[in-house]
Amino acid sequence: MSAQNKSHGRKAIRPSFKPRELMAPTPDLVGVWKAKIMTLFPNAFPGILGESLTGKALQEGLWQLETVDLRQFGIGKHRNVDDTPAGGGAGMVLRADVLGDAIEHTMAGTVGNWPLIYLSPRGRRMDQALMQDLSHCDGVTLLCGRFEGVDERVLQHYGIQEVSLGDFVMTGGEIAAQAMIDATVRLIPGVLGNQASTEEESFSSGLLEHPQYTRPAEWKGQTIPDVLMSGHHGKIAEWRQKMSEDITQARRPDLWQAHQDRKKKD
Repeated sequence: MSAQNKSHGRKAIRPSFKPRELMAPTPDLVGVWKAKIMTLFPNAFPGILGESLTGKALQEGLWQLETVDLRQFGIGKHRNVDDTPAGGGAGMVLRADVLGDAIEHTMAGTVGNWPLIYLSPRGRRMDQALMQDLSHCDGVTLLCGRFEGVDERVLQHYGIQEVSLGDFVMTGGEIAAQAMIDATVRLIPGVLGNQASTEEESFSSGLLEHPQYTRPAEWKGQTIPDVLMSGHHGKIAEWRQKMSEDITQARRPDLWQAHQDRKKKD
């Protein structure tokens, strides 16, 4: 079965009175990280990913996005993609034959390190380590579920990883997919423009980020801590480290314990 994918990425910019569509078919860029999304709602993409720095990077060809409409692989004239769960129960389940055709179509031609992930509330929770790993892959294919989930045989046959946005249930995987892509793309060199910003932020060192301040120096009776205005880079670094440790210990005991365990090993 053939299907019309929709690719989004670098475009030539020319003067025009007619707005150009950000999400228009474009050829693959060799060596560029790419996200492939299998979804019943391809028009949900790029969504927020088409804005700000991720949108600019998409247009500049620093990463690519391709959507595959699951409905095109549906069965019969109504393109049915789901059926009632075996053994009874509420809701509907995405069919194995539909998903199998969609996956094989989407993964055709992918090379290198290219994980296949299903956005699922029962999967591993997203974290910074996962995003770091994905940013070093050649690309990623994300399956956005709907209804009561997908046929288990598909997950087992293709060795699909299950990943969750958090310990809650949503109506589908599209929002989780956008969150995963956003958190990954920003780690690609050149996207943020300042590599140091990704090295100092929350989770990069295993700790939550220290507080940030900017102008004005005084606001509603509150001032910027004196150490940040001292110009003493060593003391500023010490203050930021201590604040990161204090905040992590207070807000995320799990991260603090992991940090302490790492220090013992070192």
